[in-house]
Amino acid sequence: MDADRISQALARIEAASARIEAAAARPASPDPAMQQKYEHLRSEAEHALEEIDALIGTISS
Repeated sequence: MDADRISQALARIEAASARIEAAAARPASPDPAMQQKYEHLRSEAEHALEEIDALIGTISS
């Protein structure tokens, strides 16, 4: 059951990562507020991926 929840979480993170990458491929917006939101979202996603990596490391050990 735990492995299933982890797989689902990883799938959601992968989907979010794909959306972020697609957004990053678009031309940059001249709107500073939008850029700040993007940087915040990117930081949150990076933090979430670090937490998942740590979780996988503890499960794999």
